Amino acid sequence: MIRHVRPKYRCGYDDKIHQADAPSRPIARSYAGPGLLAHVAIAKYTDHLPLYRQSQIYSREGVELSRSTLADWIGKTSALLRPLNDALQCYVLQADKVHTDDTPVPVLHPGKKSTKQGRLWGYLRDDQAPPAVVVQLLTSRKAQWPAAHLKGFEGILQADAYAGYQSLYATGKIIEAGRWAHVRRKFFEVDKVQPDSFAREVLESIAAVYGIEQQIKGKSAEQRQQVRKARAGPILKQLNKRLQGVKTQIPKKLPLAKAIHYALVRWDALVRYLNNTET
Repeated sequence: MIRHVRPKYRCGYDDKIHQADAPSRPIARSYAGPGLLAHVAIAKYTDHLPLYRQSQIYSREGVELSRSTLADWIGKTSALLRPLNDALQCYVLQADKVHTDDTPVPVLHPGKKSTKQGRLWGYLRDDQAPPAVVVQLLTSRKAQWPAAHLKGFEGILQADAYAGYQSLYATGKIIEAGRWAHVRRKFFEVDKVQPDSFAREVLESIAAVYGIEQQIKGKSAEQRQQVRKARAGPILKQLNKRLQGVKTQIPKKLPLAKAIHYALVRWDALVRYLNNTET
């Protein structure tokens, strides 16, 4: 137990009562301290422990904390952390290069015994400065959300082929950088059904490029660029030639043809990292 002693004194000059201010609290008129608030929030969002279960746990220990009280604390804790979240987002968007991706997550649907699909939008900064990531939870995948999140950002955006990013690239302030992981995934799916096909050749070329990146990890931007041009450039040039050739030999409706098309229409964005020191 922490006990705060605040004596009251009467001034003999003006006959007024004086007392030290009470210690500040995260939530006004609440006995919850920062440690308890942090514990409740971490248990809910990191350990996935619902508030009603936390209430039951506290009750077993003789502490009565209703679910509504915990929910009120979570809401006000969120408001307290908003300036920190805004500062983090500002820091991430100050970078010359940002990675982004969205992940579908189930979100509770109030009033209904079901969930609806939400989206976690993540924005990552991992350049020479300390890395950081900011995450936004929304209930849709509309183009207006990344536009709002990236307002004011100028630089390279490494993202998937989501059409909602096209309006950002059209401004000329944001440059698209493709993701080989998404290209690889499509050929990997083909290779699972048709082992030892052309898809395996593509996967081996991508693996070779990944291997080069692993070897130059941690080196300066100029050193990485030199190695990429000298070693990865020829591999990707040959890969592009093979993709163009195979594309004309197979039906367009085949999964392999769709995977090839996915890679070729995004080729400029995929090889942009070869000539840019920021990627």
